[in-house]
Amino acid sequence: MQKKSFLNLHYKPNKNDIIATYRIESKLGLEKAAIEIAAESSIGTWTKISTLKQKTFDKLAPQIFFIDKKKKIVKIAYPIELFELGNIPQLLSALAGNIFSMKIIDNLRLEDLSLSTKYINSFEGPYYGINGVRKLLDIQHRPLIGSIIKPKVGLSAKEHAQLAYDIWTNGIDVVKDDENLTSMPFNKFKDRVIKVMRQKKKAEHITGCKKLHVFNITAPMDIMLERAKFVKTHGGKCVMVDLVSVGLDNVQVLRKQKLNLIIHGHRAGHSMFSRNPKHGMSMLVIAKLARLAGIDQLHTGTVVGKMDGSAQEVIEINQAIKEDAGINKVLRENWGKIKPVFPIASGGLYPELTKKLVSILGNDLIINYGGGLHGHPHGSKSGARACYQAMQIVIEKIKNPDKNYFKEYYEALEHWKNKKK
Repeated sequence: MQKKSFLNLHYKPNKNDIIATYRIESKLGLEKAAIEIAAESSIGTWTKISTLKQKTFDKLAPQIFFIDKKKKIVKIAYPIELFELGNIPQLLSALAGNIFSMKIIDNLRLEDLSLSTKYINSFEGPYYGINGVRKLLDIQHRPLIGSIIKPKVGLSAKEHAQLAYDIWTNGIDVVKDDENLTSMPFNKFKDRVIKVMRQKKKAEHITGCKKLHVFNITAPMDIMLERAKFVKTHGGKCVMVDLVSVGLDNVQVLRKQKLNLIIHGHRAGHSMFSRNPKHGMSMLVIAKLARLAGIDQLHTGTVVGKMDGSAQEVIEINQAIKEDAGINKVLRENWGKIKPVFPIASGGLYPELTKKLVSILGNDLIINYGGGLHGHPHGSKSGARACYQAMQIVIEKIKNPDKNYFKEYYEALEHWKNKKK
């Protein structure tokens, strides 16, 4: 086997290839390092072997077809035959596996994946997608207004349910558990579901509007499925999974249960892979794979809040899960039968940031206010009204909001006037 045969800068990817974009730092130099990565991630090994026939090599060898030495970027096209359809773990074992442990590589980052329609269509993807969620809530032309229950943990099930009611009846569409609230001694999961669903019914009756609660079912798979079924049995429509800790394979298992629940994907822990610009895996890759696995709603970044992520990065991720995921210029696909995902902005948001957030990320967005709602100087009810008023101002393009009608909004502005954007 000639390792140099992996390098073919004249190669034109075919429609079924899976293309991995890597950023590489190595003392070997970019071309040699890329060849080692292509070999290790596919049919090669560290030495010449008699069991690899030329016919097999010609059929299955990935092709390094693009190198940018200045940006240290390499694109490698892999034959689809190297991958089991519908299997995210196997894909990652190949393209984000042993290659990250090679001593010859100083830093390696999987920046992007371009997936063929054949591969994409082997997954179920979201059950609802953006349009399905909008139809369920009967909200068509504005961002959804969401809130996380705060404090993250510490409230009883009764307190949690009452707080959900208080903010639902003051303008909030979606209320969610935080990522580390599952079933605690002070707030048992099943007790919370029963009490919250009772308050949700009351809130819908009072407001005449559909409301949604996101129950965090994150747990080992057997418990997660039991919790999801419990939510459905009690009339719930949405469950949340911490997709990094749970694993995208378990998201696939959940999706295959045909429970017809919205799956809300929290990305807690993604920065272990994605924050270092030189090493790991981009959030863009995680987002694309989450879409395949069946996530309907996904935390993708705030741009203007407390979480890391530039406007360019978050916009790119949101495009990838909402529209055409082939946003690089090598291979453009429409993601076959896979529905688009509702992006979620969450983390350090408060009413004043609403206008800027919508101007950057658009209307197909769920905006989650946590501390920026519950931290309102007059409490959570006023905070909910302030967030709703902020949305009114943006959507109705109100230039000079009346200080009496938008009282809670102006109180929020004053309260956080020195807050850094």
